[in-house]
Amino acid sequence: MLELRDVSFAYTGTDWTWQHVDLRLDEGELVLACGRTGSGKSTLLGLFNGIVPHFTGGTLAGDVLVDGRSIIGLPPRELAHLVGFVPQDPLSGFVSDVVEDELAYGMEQLGLPAQTMRRRVEETLDLLGIADLRRRPIRALSGGQQQRVAIGAVLTMHPRVLVLDEPTSALDPTAAEDVLATVARLVDDLGLTVVIAEHRMERVIPFADRLVVVHEGSVSVGEPAAVLASSPVAPPIVELGRLAGWSPLPLSVREARRRRTELLARLGEPAATPSRSGDAVLRARGVSVAYKSFAAVRGVDLDVAAGEVVGLMGRNGSGKSSLLWALRGAQKRAAGTVDVGGVDPAALSAADARARIGLVPQTAADLLYLETVAEECAAADDQAAVASGTCRGLLDRLAPGIGADQHPRDLSEGQRLALVLAVVLTSSPTLVVLDEPTRGLDYAGKAALAAILHDLASRGHGVIVASHDVEFVAEVADSVVVMAEGEVVSRGPAADVLAESPSFAPQVSKVLGPPWLTVPQVREALR
Repeated sequence: MLELRDVSFAYTGTDWTWQHVDLRLDEGELVLACGRTGSGKSTLLGLFNGIVPHFTGGTLAGDVLVDGRSIIGLPPRELAHLVGFVPQDPLSGFVSDVVEDELAYGMEQLGLPAQTMRRRVEETLDLLGIADLRRRPIRALSGGQQQRVAIGAVLTMHPRVLVLDEPTSALDPTAAEDVLATVARLVDDLGLTVVIAEHRMERVIPFADRLVVVHEGSVSVGEPAAVLASSPVAPPIVELGRLAGWSPLPLSVREARRRRTELLARLGEPAATPSRSGDAVLRARGVSVAYKSFAAVRGVDLDVAAGEVVGLMGRNGSGKSSLLWALRGAQKRAAGTVDVGGVDPAALSAADARARIGLVPQTAADLLYLETVAEECAAADDQAAVASGTCRGLLDRLAPGIGADQHPRDLSEGQRLALVLAVVLTSSPTLVVLDEPTRGLDYAGKAALAAILHDLASRGHGVIVASHDVEFVAEVADSVVVMAEGEVVSRGPAADVLAESPSFAPQVSKVLGPPWLTVPQVREALR
């Protein structure tokens, strides 16, 4: 169905991204592509529909075939009926305002008859379970709904291959499961070949037939268990299996639970988590945010102590981002007070507010405005009045190997996020607020980010992390606050709140039970 023959690629002026890749994907396969941030996964996916090198430029050697036909030199528009591509940010690919219009747009460009378009729209609405969204504005939908609409928009063109780049990175655990279950049904029912690039491998591994690992200029392919035995990136459940010496490695929580008895016998009690009893760096009372008649945040109280990392969780649309912007003072509050070190950030200038609260938004690239990575880092050092190279040092810990002369817009999604994180963290603000900071980051990048946040906390800074990434929250948070419909519905120590929730429990907790949360926690106990 899809084949790469001795393919090598390099962007203009750079070394080879990878060389001599041979890959064959058969009909009805679900393939997971993984690798470190910036390893070239998105580039590999872009080959399948001609985006690379048609729009990106660069040098391409070898041959790419779809359904036995070479597509070298063909523009993406001539491949739309063969390969459907859904980018990392589905909103960036929408061209219509209403769901039904978006589903029909691609077929209109192919010149299909109106009767055919109507039939395919109806079939796709039913297949994806979104018939009730037919006339809804796309921007009023939740993240999971938008992701299904984006998939539907390419399915109506009846492609033979569906390519998804980070399809669950912005979704809460339940929405992610729904989207992946939908994709798996497409594979089973339609015989569609699906390729997914995803850093949160734990979400996709149970569905995958094969793994493609991109690492240090090479690409390896194989059965999931065999590839994961030596893969440089692996989900927590595989890391737990490696630590316990299990063979073959478990690929699901169910498999791991069957083998846990011996491991539990070797474990004692996890090390006690030190309490965070420092003075409050944030004290918010009765914070409310409204958009016209819609109440996004309803009377939220929130305290963050010096040295404390607070995880903020909840399904898409629960009010997390609105709360963070209201704390920062950039979003007008309908009610409530915010105190950061004795001052309300809303009453300060933008520069002074940044020194109190450093906020990394979901659309992190909005904070990048200079021409090179070196210029962004130098500007961050100057604005924070710190030693030259401070920002660059943080960046190298998060995503090593980014060239100083690269344009920020040419970086991968994960690399751009790492750069923004480095810029914001350079000034070491009193309170650091991060909204979905792990989008596009691999496991090593997330571990580096966790180390940086723990370092900030150890120096007395407060940290709030809003995230759908339960594994990262389990790794980094001292306490967790869960929101629903603009209100706080649960709060407490991370071990209690996460383990009590079927949706938010990390893989280690599902296997070993509370209070176990992370692989490092288990590793330390085994010592």
